[in-house]
Amino acid sequence: MKVIYSDTEIIVVDKPGGLLSVPGRGSDKQDCVVSRVRQLFPDIIAQPAVHRLDMQTSGLMVLARTTQAHRDLSIQFSKRITKKVYIALLDGIIAGKSGRIELSFRLDPDNRPYQVYDPVRGKLGVTLWRSRGVEENRTRMEFTPLTGRTHQLRLHAAHEQGLHTPIVGDSLYGAGQEGDRMLLHAAKLSLFHPRSAEKLAFTSPVPF
Repeated sequence: MKVIYSDTEIIVVDKPGGLLSVPGRGSDKQDCVVSRVRQLFPDIIAQPAVHRLDMQTSGLMVLARTTQAHRDLSIQFSKRITKKVYIALLDGIIAGKSGRIELSFRLDPDNRPYQVYDPVRGKLGVTLWRSRGVEENRTRMEFTPLTGRTHQLRLHAAHEQGLHTPIVGDSLYGAGQEGDRMLLHAAKLSLFHPRSAEKLAFTSPVPF
């Protein structure tokens, strides 16, 4: 994990794939972004995570150092003021150039953390997508999520009513095996500083 920005209010890190965002259940799931940030910044609030990345997703993540910063950033995320751009490799060829996906999903309580399509009881997820070219029968895709649902990009890529082409290495919704590297990276993040209101924009090089 690399810290790419920090001040008295926020910390922005570049998370590697395979690292949890927040602690999980059990002693073997305590190593995470939050615990590592706490070691570097002992004065940070107890619950600094404002958003999360899936364990196998790499890239940019912002954390709050103060309660006020956490409140402000949470509002920015809930009101879709922040902007996130992800890059992924999909396991197949997408014919179109760009589009918009609107699909609703919910947790399958009998198969956690798997999400299932449910247009009635599910929560709507909205994603903009743009193809950035085909590489050896795989499509390099740019995703801009307009909502922040669990597994949203993975589901919108894989589901037959979405792109019907899973992300390479996705062991839940694609052909990946447990422990495979999933090729999904949070490459850009922009937000307004909680104290100064200055617009900040961060980028992370795509590792694949």
